[in-house]
Amino acid sequence: MNAPSPDNEPDRSLTMYFPHFRRRLPQALMPLPMLLLMLLMLLLVLPASGLGSVARAAVPHESAQPAYAEEQTILQSEKDVPEPGFGSAKSGRNHFDRHFIVPPGFMPEQDVILQRGGNTWRNLRNGPIASIAGTILLVVPLLIFGFYRAVGPAAESGGGGGQIQRFTSWDRIVHWATAITFIILAVSGVIILFGKNIILPWLGHSAFYWVALLSKYLHNFVGPLFIVCSVLMFFTFLNRNIFRRWDWQWIKKGGGMIKHEHVPAGFFNAGEKIWFWGGVTLLGLLMSVTGLMLNFPYFKSIGSNFGLTRYLLQMADYLHIIGGTLYIAAAMGHIYIGTWGTPGAYHAMRYGTVDEEWAHSHHELWYNELRDRHAGAPSHEPLPPGAPSHSRS
Repeated sequence: MNAPSPDNEPDRSLTMYFPHFRRRLPQALMPLPMLLLMLLMLLLVLPASGLGSVARAAVPHESAQPAYAEEQTILQSEKDVPEPGFGSAKSGRNHFDRHFIVPPGFMPEQDVILQRGGNTWRNLRNGPIASIAGTILLVVPLLIFGFYRAVGPAAESGGGGGQIQRFTSWDRIVHWATAITFIILAVSGVIILFGKNIILPWLGHSAFYWVALLSKYLHNFVGPLFIVCSVLMFFTFLNRNIFRRWDWQWIKKGGGMIKHEHVPAGFFNAGEKIWFWGGVTLLGLLMSVTGLMLNFPYFKSIGSNFGLTRYLLQMADYLHIIGGTLYIAAAMGHIYIGTWGTPGAYHAMRYGTVDEEWAHSHHELWYNELRDRHAGAPSHEPLPPGAPSHSRS
């Protein structure tokens, strides 16, 4: 077979990247030299610079920055078409040639081949959002370490009494299941966000491929399990995290951590309640909703299809990264206070019991409640689990 003549074969250096030109440009233009095609492209792209006011007025992606020349061309062809607003279900334009491509799936934007906010999302996610998140995750542990070195742990107490039951087996199972799934999500999420810039250069492409792949699947599959654990934790500890009037005194004194004093507290002190409502509940809800949006962008239901636009998924990704960063930072503080910051606290969550002296010092109101509850028990009957062995003033 003879090689095609240059006069009959279009220049593929352009058409291979912009196949729609091959179909849409008149056949008479195809044999033109490459220079003329480049000039024609330039004439099509330059007027797009005048779309600044239109782009800024667009509601979903008013500051979108086009990434490629083809995108510039499409923007030019749509310069007089209003951008969909917040009330519209669409966040992009339809660019699939339905005669050649049949898009699969049930997403409402399954035939959108180009979405204006894509490059804007990429620049924000990998730029300022990732930089701020990374800074927070580096600064917070340094601040905790500095606080530990400057102030030290809470005053130690314990060893002078019997053991009191503080957490049941169910309490500890729910807590550790939530904690383990959270750590898996935190580590895999950090790898997904920063892996290409931090781990890839020294680990290499082959090894990092498996690390990234494992992180992705762990994050996707452990996420729903973490939601279930968080819901169980919420209802398990809800009645013990209701704020009381004495919690304000604990807050005003900062829990006595700086002056090493024991501020009276109930079963949970005000700091633990703030973590419960701000971290486990509020941030947990934010991470759950945005995580489900990103994990299940579309699904088929009976009788109708429901899906998420790219714009909503981009907003969910922003919130997921911000919420995840704050959640991890707050968890660092929680882990510190529950281990090195408060000697004896880790023993309670691991074994379920605490020393009587420790309970009286750190949670005096709860201790007194147990004492009063069992004060009238007959002397010949053994005290129930968790009852103090003797009274205190």
